[in-house]
Amino acid sequence: MLSQQDTIAAQATPPGEGGIAIIRVSGPACIALMERVFRAKNGRPLENRVLTFGHVMEGETVVDEAMAVLMRAPHSYTREDVAEIHCHGSDTLVRKILYLLLAAGARMAKPGEFTCRAFLNGRIDLAQAEGVMRMIRSGSERAMRSAMRQMEGGVSAFVRQARTEILELSAALAAAIDFPDEIEETQAALAVRARCEAIRDMLRAQSDTRVGRIEDEGLRVVLAGKPNAGKSSLLNALLREERAIVTDIPGTTRDTLTESVQINGIRVCLTDTAGLRETGDAVERIGVERARQALRQADVRLLVLDGSQPFEPQADALAPDAIVITKGDLPAAIDETALERDFPGVPRLTVCAPEGEGLDELRALIVSFAPEAGEESAALSQARHAEAAARACASLTDAMGAIDAQMPLDICPVDLAAALHALGEITGETMSEEIIAKVFANFCVGK
Repeated sequence: MLSQQDTIAAQATPPGEGGIAIIRVSGPACIALMERVFRAKNGRPLENRVLTFGHVMEGETVVDEAMAVLMRAPHSYTREDVAEIHCHGSDTLVRKILYLLLAAGARMAKPGEFTCRAFLNGRIDLAQAEGVMRMIRSGSERAMRSAMRQMEGGVSAFVRQARTEILELSAALAAAIDFPDEIEETQAALAVRARCEAIRDMLRAQSDTRVGRIEDEGLRVVLAGKPNAGKSSLLNALLREERAIVTDIPGTTRDTLTESVQINGIRVCLTDTAGLRETGDAVERIGVERARQALRQADVRLLVLDGSQPFEPQADALAPDAIVITKGDLPAAIDETALERDFPGVPRLTVCAPEGEGLDELRALIVSFAPEAGEESAALSQARHAEAAARACASLTDAMGAIDAQMPLDICPVDLAAALHALGEITGETMSEEIIAKVFANFCVGK
């Protein structure tokens, strides 16, 4: 576990040239360090929560004009004394100021150490801490909203509710064991089993890692079809820029090309692929295999068909989720009846990529495949949370199995305790230094 006796310092803004850089300091010697490194223009000590103009000093030498702010404990991010220096955004200058702080007695913060201190000092729990990192890395409006719900305790509230129900169940079970003359064992066993099943089903219903992956990484949409079906033109039209090469020569696309775009606040990762066909060209053959691999990993498989050509069976389409008929400005030659025969119930629409016709409808169709957003989406969408919940469900299932096997009731408390421990790992209530270290190792330095 990281020591909280040290005063730590790090750059809180991304490295590189910019207008302003922020250097953050936290710990017991924070105020003393700032007095050595920063001198207010008015000559007075830093006031709590007042942004003050002054100079960064190396002895009596001015290093930079800057602003500084002090946030006294416990009303700070880490619940320790925290200070920030807002200086000019030069890497050389930032390194110089950090050197001055280290020389004055601070040490460099490790990745996520500021947020780790906020967790250890009880300001946030472990799930909320992970929400901070999700917010920093959010690549879409939906990911930001989900991260904010997690930061504000949405995940934690759900987990606390489940743990409370298990604790109440444990108390009822203890009463049945301790007072067998007052509580009939068979009836108590049936009641315990029913509540175990209800809690398990609630946890399973709220565990969906696909939701979290799509929020954090994007909805993977693959455009597949025969050569010259219009896949690259469709990709360019959806991106509103010329990213893929478009020619009349079949087999122009030899590899997968993936680009991201936001549609209705959802990050969508669009992948253009090589045309699916048998070929003697070694390079194109590799491209076709990569196209098939992308289809296997896709969330949404869009089969792209040239509407100006007769429909032919698509053996490599891998069960498309939707069909996009391109070249809607040309005379239609495709047989809609044959499409319905080969792909019954699969939604389809017609577009003209160069003219933009049908693209709004296509965008709406694509995002319709994303999981529900908002408060109704799965509470446990992060892989670590869902894995812990799965272990809790397994323990509850073990308790139910013991009851079904008519084993003594005093076996069940062991399984309930295991379920409580697993759920506690999500919020950090059941502490494990290994888990905590793993969570904060993914953070950036300075947060």
